[in-house]
Amino acid sequence: MKRILKRIYKRRKRDARKYDFGLLVIIGGSRLYSGSLAFSAMAAFRVGVDMVQILAPQRPADIVASFSPNFATLPLGKDFIKKKDLPCIFEIIEEAKKSAFPKIAVLIGGGMGREKETKKAVVSFLSRIDLPCVIDADAIWALEGQQKAIFKKNFLITPHQYEFFILTEKKVSSLPLKKRIEFVKREAEKLGTTILLKGNTDIISDGKRVSLNKTGCPYMTVGGTGDVLAGIAGALLARGVDVFEAAEAAAYINGLSGERAGKKLGEAMTAVDLIEEIPRVIKEV
Repeated sequence: MKRILKRIYKRRKRDARKYDFGLLVIIGGSRLYSGSLAFSAMAAFRVGVDMVQILAPQRPADIVASFSPNFATLPLGKDFIKKKDLPCIFEIIEEAKKSAFPKIAVLIGGGMGREKETKKAVVSFLSRIDLPCVIDADAIWALEGQQKAIFKKNFLITPHQYEFFILTEKKVSSLPLKKRIEFVKREAEKLGTTILLKGNTDIISDGKRVSLNKTGCPYMTVGGTGDVLAGIAGALLARGVDVFEAAEAAAYINGLSGERAGKKLGEAMTAVDLIEEIPRVIKEV
């Protein structure tokens, strides 16, 4: 994994400009949930993305904007993201493409909820978007029975074991590691995309290649660490990193940062503590 990070984090040229290192568009949140958006955005900045735009319903957009001046939030509907919000979302993305951003990626799913209208919006969005995309959390639930929307696309899906079942109808929680690897590779090949199955050992496959990540610690069960992983992966995609390598690097950075935070704080560790370790992990490389 270190060799991959060394390729990603080369010494910056002195004439580097704003936007050279990408824009991450984060789509998610609902009237019930806002924290996941903040975790993902904080993590994305910590791994070096130049800009994050958060598209969310009014309440989570306002809450996240109050956390930090770093966060540019654009409010959509009132309670949940719906299909009627898609024209606005695509307009924002198209405007970004025309601007100074040479590289753009999308992260979708955190805190969206599982309303029927929201699921329909997610499926419609994913079937039409042509950018690298991380699909996490509630966006995975939206793909139940709708896998055609992501077929052979430049996407990274980041399920835990139950979300993997929702996506593929394959139960892997009780299987030995070797069997889990086979299932992930087979399903990634079937979907024509990349899967990062989160667990004690993270399994990453694009249907051809397989990579395992063993960094991490038991204290990473705390809420928000999955949102951090998704934010890291999204930021790396926005920087132009290959999807498979972005998944490898994100799992490694997230896990090692969690190890460092866990050693210091044990049971008291939070996702914010993990995020604060990210710069140290990257600096060591």
